[in-house]
Amino acid sequence: MEYSYAIINSDSTFSHTLRTQLANFKEFNCAGVAEHSSEGLNIILKESPEIIFINLNQNAETCFMMVLELHQYLKHLPVIIGISKSKEYAYDAIKNGFFDYWLQPLNEFDIRKSVLKLQKRDFSSQCTNTTLCLKSYKDYRYISTNEIMYLKADNNTTDVFMKDGSIISAFKTLKTFEDRLPASFMRIHQSYILNTTYISRINYGKSTCTIKNNSTTLPFSKSYKSNIDEVKKILTKSTITTFN
Repeated sequence: MEYSYAIINSDSTFSHTLRTQLANFKEFNCAGVAEHSSEGLNIILKESPEIIFINLNQNAETCFMMVLELHQYLKHLPVIIGISKSKEYAYDAIKNGFFDYWLQPLNEFDIRKSVLKLQKRDFSSQCTNTTLCLKSYKDYRYISTNEIMYLKADNNTTDVFMKDGSIISAFKTLKTFEDRLPASFMRIHQSYILNTTYISRINYGKSTCTIKNNSTTLPFSKSYKSNIDEVKKILTKSTITTFN
């Protein structure tokens, strides 16, 4: 598994040292380097790196504010790793949901441990079989989210399209499901949420996605194009790509 990363709040020495250490691991691929948090925020929103390395030796409070601001724009935050010469900001890093905290000078052992933690986390998330409960009056229906291909808004109700071809109507808005479904589900249109594991084709020219083994095409809108870009990036990592 390869992870793209960005370095935030970095001077040239810090960036060079960190990139030299990470070069020893084939899992890491640099997406950008920012000298301060505002520039870093732009890189994160533009490049969507999976990992953010933040230098906490200077302007740490500004960096923590940047992390809070990310919640306004991203449904799922990247993995954040803080780096410092001391443990001074370790507690604040934990409070802000940092994945790890590295002490300088950097060493291969700490980096390797983080890589293994990342791989273990990704494997666990892939194996998760989430169950969705659809409640209607006194009727409770339990379905595996792995069996859901996509959801379509129908006024104040939602139609759930299943892998077996059945359609289940739920008396909830699409927004309700958007906030509760696993990370593999992505809003691509005002009327659609798509389980990205069922995507077989993304056509940017026609602004459509095609469903596997089904040939159904769903539109994606310009306002959700960033979600499609993120999906394409994730899918590309696990595929063999050829260009005509």
